[in-house]
Amino acid sequence: MQDSPLSVLLSRLDFAWITTMHILYPPLTIGLAALLFLAEWHWVRSQNEAWYRLVRFFEKLFIVNFAAGVATGITMEMAFGILYGRFSAAAGPFFGQVLGYETITAFMYEAGFIGLMIFGWGKISRRMHLFATFNVALSSTLSAMWILDANSWMQTPAGVELKNGLFQVTDWGKALLNPDVWLGFPHMWLAAVELALGFVAAISAWYCLKFRHVALFQKTLKASILALVVVAPLQVYLGDGLGRVVADGQPAALAAMEGHYHTYNPDGSVNTGWHVIAWPNARGDGNAWAITIPHVLSLLEDHSWNGKVQGLDEFPADQRPPVLIPFYAFRVMAGAGAALVLLAFWGLYLALRGRLGAAQIARQRWFLRAVIAAGFLPYISIWCGWWVREICRQPWVVYGMMRTADGVSLMGIGQEIVWMVGYLGFELAVWGSVWYFLAKIIRTGPDLTSPVAEDGHQHLGALEPAPHDKHAAPSYVRPV
Repeated sequence: MQDSPLSVLLSRLDFAWITTMHILYPPLTIGLAALLFLAEWHWVRSQNEAWYRLVRFFEKLFIVNFAAGVATGITMEMAFGILYGRFSAAAGPFFGQVLGYETITAFMYEAGFIGLMIFGWGKISRRMHLFATFNVALSSTLSAMWILDANSWMQTPAGVELKNGLFQVTDWGKALLNPDVWLGFPHMWLAAVELALGFVAAISAWYCLKFRHVALFQKTLKASILALVVVAPLQVYLGDGLGRVVADGQPAALAAMEGHYHTYNPDGSVNTGWHVIAWPNARGDGNAWAITIPHVLSLLEDHSWNGKVQGLDEFPADQRPPVLIPFYAFRVMAGAGAALVLLAFWGLYLALRGRLGAAQIARQRWFLRAVIAAGFLPYISIWCGWWVREICRQPWVVYGMMRTADGVSLMGIGQEIVWMVGYLGFELAVWGSVWYFLAKIIRTGPDLTSPVAEDGHQHLGALEPAPHDKHAAPSYVRPV
């Protein structure tokens, strides 16, 4: 059986669907685990019950997201063997080893502490529970590190040689510390933190806008927005650095991202202008039309006025990635990142003017609406960034070494369609379930009446809302 262009396309579309749906969950698990640790640490240190209530509330959302990530992650690993069997066999000496490291040092490590984190309240000491939460956060980060290391190796393969149909490792140091991973992993990890901050801020803003538990959720809203003041600009900075890594290691990918068809000509007939928007022509050798700012592309990538940025015309036609999707996905990603920066500094302005306090924040209705809407921006940014990363590697599954057409499994069209229908149904079922349970938890709200669990026994105090007018910012009192 030989693979046909349609079979390759179906394999790519099927795996694109699987990864697009899976990547909704692990970044939030990674970022939210870190935020839960920080919030719990603040509770342990300050004895402020409000932070305990917030930890227990957001932990419920974490559990739903974590379960979805595990379910779709197992499905994705199955898909490697089913859809990309030849790649899995060839890359096993490196790729399989790295995924094994992830299982041992991250997945099993996380499994050892997730139970303590979820079920240990009131059964172990506060400090031991905090230790468990810390290890869940650390193991989540380690998982991301190994997965990004494997993916970065596919982008900039190093330390291997393709011999007798196998990627044989010649230098483990170079393979693990390949050029892309140095900024690829920090960029992805910071995206996870940014997503978690946006998620927490959006939910907190919703409660404040609805005049529900304002004094409680004002704390997480203010903290997450002020954290974004640092995280959002830093993410833009890392993205710029990663763009230069792509320019060095995958110049065809950069050219596709920018719709850049022709290399700079010193006579001035072609400069390195940056296309704000553009549309490829029917021949695929240039843009039919574009709105361009002269010289900006070389300023961004080479930090010079007329620096050389390779165009797609320097690469054989069969080695050029698609242009249209990466071009616009990159701009949506960058636009979402810029919007988050502006939102963060809007929040900083309000904080400096004392308008993010419990008594004032519910009046900032336009700001609260903007924060709720912006809760989707990190998801959109991660989606688009991942599409850019994966599509721009085409037509290679391992850049410059193995083509995608040589890595897919040899399946018939009918088999491809059966697997695609199955994956479509499964991922949509998980996605719908996650929405249902997250919405149910948010509608119900935090538990403010159960005893506070600490040091292996139940503390008798409980945080309860005092009677208040529904249009006023509520306060919280300990019952006598």
